[in-house]
Amino acid sequence: MKIGTAMLLAAGLGTRMRPLTEKMPKPLVPVAGKALIDHAMDRLRAHGVCRAVVNVHWLADQLEEWAAHQQPPPEVVISDERAQLLETGGGIRHALPLLGMDAPFFAINTDSIWLDAPNHPPALQRLQEAWDDARMDALLLLADPQRSTGYHGAGDFILQTDGRLQRRVATTDAGTVKTASAALPFTGIYVVHPRLFEAAPDAPAFSMNVLFDAALAQGRLFGIAHDGWWLHVGEPEAIGAAEEVLSQHAGTSNST
Repeated sequence: MKIGTAMLLAAGLGTRMRPLTEKMPKPLVPVAGKALIDHAMDRLRAHGVCRAVVNVHWLADQLEEWAAHQQPPPEVVISDERAQLLETGGGIRHALPLLGMDAPFFAINTDSIWLDAPNHPPALQRLQEAWDDARMDALLLLADPQRSTGYHGAGDFILQTDGRLQRRVATTDAGTVKTASAALPFTGIYVVHPRLFEAAPDAPAFSMNVLFDAALAQGRLFGIAHDGWWLHVGEPEAIGAAEEVLSQHAGTSNST
């Protein structure tokens, strides 16, 4: 089954990217001569995605203008969150009528840039091929910390041998906190099925982490390891590091 729809999460305030985001939404911040969101759009076009839903809130008019200049495919559709910022989970739930209610779709944080490993299938293809509708509600792309820039955490998930995920920090039955080692960062690139939102809270705004935990509790949260570079561009200082990696890999077969 071809995954032909994607959600580009673009509504955030971009507070950590200030002062660049005082007059520009973060997805339009240029990295290596191209807006952050365009790096993701290139990957979606290469995969053959037909529709990209983009949520907007902060400086929404600028993203609407960007969308108006995009040549399909993919068709770009705006999900308007001007009235209230809905966070990652609430934003996707709000956009479900545009995304479709019956089939999995890609979801991408627009402050992520990824490079596919040369002579390997692209990450979106690998996610699509790994998707198992009978077993999964969400499938996350996890990064190798040695091939990542702009990420300063200790990892987010443990990838188990069967592909299921567990949190790096978990609470035991006794109520104590256990920290796992060898955790991998979550790239913000994933596949999710609309049925997962049946477990969503009543509040309009909520994080996708709420639903990831719901899927994890049912054994339906899975992951794969990215075999290329992941560039997290969440603050001004990360731009230079990302541009350096992009420059170094400009000649590889799957980089842009």
